[in-house]
Amino acid sequence: MSAPLPPPHRPPSEHVPNDAASRTLPNGDTPGGHTAWPPPAHPYAKGGEAAPDTAAEVRQGAAVLLAVAVAGIALGLLWLWRAPRTPLVSDGTSVLLAESEAEHAVGADAVFILLALVFGALSALAVFLWHRRGGVAVVVGLALGGVLGSVLGWGTGTLLGPTHDVVAHARAVGEGVVFDAPLELQAYGALLAWPVAAMLVHLGLTALFGPRDPEPEWDLTAYDPPPPPPGDDRA
Repeated sequence: MSAPLPPPHRPPSEHVPNDAASRTLPNGDTPGGHTAWPPPAHPYAKGGEAAPDTAAEVRQGAAVLLAVAVAGIALGLLWLWRAPRTPLVSDGTSVLLAESEAEHAVGADAVFILLALVFGALSALAVFLWHRRGGVAVVVGLALGGVLGSVLGWGTGTLLGPTHDVVAHARAVGEGVVFDAPLELQAYGALLAWPVAAMLVHLGLTALFGPRDPEPEWDLTAYDPPPPPPGDDRA
């Protein structure tokens, strides 16, 4: 008759009940001192930026759009002041160009484009100095404001310029008297000069002088080797 064999020796970790091994403390450790796996979400990144305020960004973008668009009135006044005039004359039966070789219409478009480029650069600089961090809403407001400002400037110049009723104007001044033709914009693509210049200048300023995101601080303590179990002399 043989005596019963003693139970096999088990390492200390096997004596931990299953429910105790599965429990974790609030800091991610198990009751035995081991780090739970998988580790907590994003254990190696400290801190973090707060979520952006969408409503505040939309308000900023709307303010930029309104301010840039209103500046189009100044563009129209400057265009009316600096654009060359196209001279017309009446012979009693029809209205003719006083100078057949003149290119005043092209000159008016060129002046509008140059002024729009200047306004685009200045508006981009002003927006960057006001809100250096930029943002999608601010950039969209700057672009749309440039388009609306160009349209408003175009309308201001043509409205305050010489009348568009050329026949009535010719009859009013009389035969053989030179008068100015209406101020018009021949190339409608000139309306994009302001927003394009604003986008390029704002992009360059943001790339060169915009704030940089801080480097994240890594916290690798969650991946340190676990301490030895209690009673282990190898420590």
